[in-house]
Amino acid sequence: MPNLVIVGAQWGDEGKGKIIDMLSEDVDAVVRFQGGNNAGHTVVVKGKKNILHLIPCGILHEGKTCIIGNGVVIDPKALLHEIAELQAGNVEVGENLKISALAPVTFPFHRALDKAKETKLGKEKIDTTHRGIGPTYTDKYGRIGIRIVDLLDENRLRQRLEQNLSEKNYLFENYFSLPAFKIEELLVEYLEFGKQLKPFITDTAFLINQLLAAGKKVLFEGAQGTFLDVDFGTYPFVTASHPIAGGVSIGTGVGPTRIDRVLGIVKAYTTRVGAGPLPTEWEGGGEELRKRGSEFGATTGRPRRCGWFDAIGVRRAQMLNGFDQMALTKLDVLSGIPKLKLCVGYKIDNEIIKDFPVTIDELEKIAPVYEEMDGWEEDIKQIKKFEDLPENAKKYINRIETLVGAKVAVISIGEDRTQTIILEDLFEN
Repeated sequence: MPNLVIVGAQWGDEGKGKIIDMLSEDVDAVVRFQGGNNAGHTVVVKGKKNILHLIPCGILHEGKTCIIGNGVVIDPKALLHEIAELQAGNVEVGENLKISALAPVTFPFHRALDKAKETKLGKEKIDTTHRGIGPTYTDKYGRIGIRIVDLLDENRLRQRLEQNLSEKNYLFENYFSLPAFKIEELLVEYLEFGKQLKPFITDTAFLINQLLAAGKKVLFEGAQGTFLDVDFGTYPFVTASHPIAGGVSIGTGVGPTRIDRVLGIVKAYTTRVGAGPLPTEWEGGGEELRKRGSEFGATTGRPRRCGWFDAIGVRRAQMLNGFDQMALTKLDVLSGIPKLKLCVGYKIDNEIIKDFPVTIDELEKIAPVYEEMDGWEEDIKQIKKFEDLPENAKKYINRIETLVGAKVAVISIGEDRTQTIILEDLFEN
């Protein structure tokens, strides 16, 4: 019973939520391993749209253990709000939710610092969500971070807040010209958050390894996408964590030898939220494609920039994540476009290159090299079998497989769970 890692193979927003939700039905546990509430998964069940930010998508299925790993940064207020919303919608959230005691905590001063830094950068800003994710990870690696378990100990929390705010309050008052934060107010609020979250807090690394040792099926759920990885993404226009498959081990405490399979989630075209390179972007940000695909961020509502499928980028993602199977999403959005383009190379200073550049300077010089294919007119949203797809749609899929070097195992042709074509059993040994 192999376990499975789900990763985004582009810039996030590939439709991972639907695929994770669909696969959750066949597993025992779903584990989130990185990111924070700057990411969102949209899942449509029987016409009802569910947007999840921190809690794994498996929560929408009965009897699944949902685990937030140590690699996730947690805003307790946002998490408790998410729990309350799910419960109000008659979704069970109780013993089925487990939170790592070691997960870093996001505070209001992280959010304020995030926004203040972006404002200072002006035109050079990263275009973050202002959710405080980057500053929370900065504190983690600076060894001054406050963790979920610290919310259960008043003396420890006070000590850590004093350590944090002695420096941050100086910056707020003297560099950003903003008011300082008061320790006592934060102490009272976050001790109360700790009391409310205490029933969910545990040693998740031990729990996950127990599940694997017992032969349980575990699905590891990533947020964002490969090209937002802090090391391998389009730096500095990246997130502050590791959305690639390698992030699973450090974000959950599961050794890499325990990972059986990786599935790359790939949109049938390309999108990106925020600043940074997008080599195949349509002129004007791809307004037509944005309207067709309802391309707006699940968490922030920000419009996504849109462009043609970038095979060079996805092939790089295939290498970094080691997947040999893909889920191709939003294929239905391309119906009715007469001519489709696939990026099969880049041109920099009139020289054609076939690999994804590693520096921002090179990425900003890229001119995409396209291959054109005929599109299809048919509405494909109700098709159940691959062989019933229009011939040009099948050719498009096959060409993507060849260019990327991985097989398409799942095809999503609509928002709902049922609008999916399964080509391969992802849990076969």
